[in-house]
Amino acid sequence: MKENIRTLSTDGLTVKQKTKTKTKSSNVAWYWVFLFPTLALFAMFQGWPILASWYYATLDWSGLTPDAKFVGLRNFMNVAQDPYFWNAFKNSFKFMLGTVPFHLLVALVLAVILHRPGLKAANLFRTFIFLPVVTTTSIVGIIMVFIWGSDGAVNDTLLKLGLLERPINWLGDADWSMFTVILISVWKNLGVNLIYWLAGLQSISKDLYEAAEVDGASGVKKFFYITVPLLIPIGTIILLLNVVNSLKAFDLIKTMTNGGPFFATDVVSTYIYRYAFTSEMGLPQLGYASAAGLFFAVTICLLAIIQSIVQKRIKGGKNL
Repeated sequence: MKENIRTLSTDGLTVKQKTKTKTKSSNVAWYWVFLFPTLALFAMFQGWPILASWYYATLDWSGLTPDAKFVGLRNFMNVAQDPYFWNAFKNSFKFMLGTVPFHLLVALVLAVILHRPGLKAANLFRTFIFLPVVTTTSIVGIIMVFIWGSDGAVNDTLLKLGLLERPINWLGDADWSMFTVILISVWKNLGVNLIYWLAGLQSISKDLYEAAEVDGASGVKKFFYITVPLLIPIGTIILLLNVVNSLKAFDLIKTMTNGGPFFATDVVSTYIYRYAFTSEMGLPQLGYASAAGLFFAVTICLLAIIQSIVQKRIKGGKNL
């Protein structure tokens, strides 16, 4: 009798395990069904262009004619020897170093302020800060050309306030153009980082702040001993996103300065566009532009790997 009961129980477990296995495999199949459209679009518009770029980078080809000459690594060597590429390379990192700290710090301060319970019109302020994000970047760039021009609203206001003696050509002066582009980029993308930080703040339990208040901790101490440490994981992700996005900057710079004046705001994206799709440098050179893009993409990947290693070491040190 006992053996029969054991057999029945074993058979029951086996049936349950088989049912769970079938359910799990069925769920996995449905996951792939829903993922397929995204994977297909990624393969067509991201995967294939990346693979094709490696092939084009080995060709001496304008992209307009059927004849293409295989040149191996010559395009990469020419890119490495071009001082204009290194100028654009330097400007890309200058733009990154000028925008990322403000994106992170200013957005964090605003997020902490807007996250305070009982703050009136908090949603309204969030909407105003996020509004530039949903505005088309090229349209923002065109409008800013008029606002920051020699006879624009910025110069007019500063002259009336007595802060300037004569107008400044903010976008046409090599000394001021990069500063102006950075300032507008910070204003344009501040709302995205605000949302990121607000999401991180909402994930922190209120019990921690209440316990700190019971112990007599001030607002500053709660910020540095509770908020900041708990925001570090999401902060590293926000940092990586900002670094990558700032190094890919194109549309704002293209519409405002086109890389000028005298290549003062020329970044790698505008450099690649100039060689691949325009006749500014003669006949387009799609192979050369592909090599320049891959050269810079490898640099961004190395930065991401270094940041990931540093993040893991920081976490490992904390665990110890």
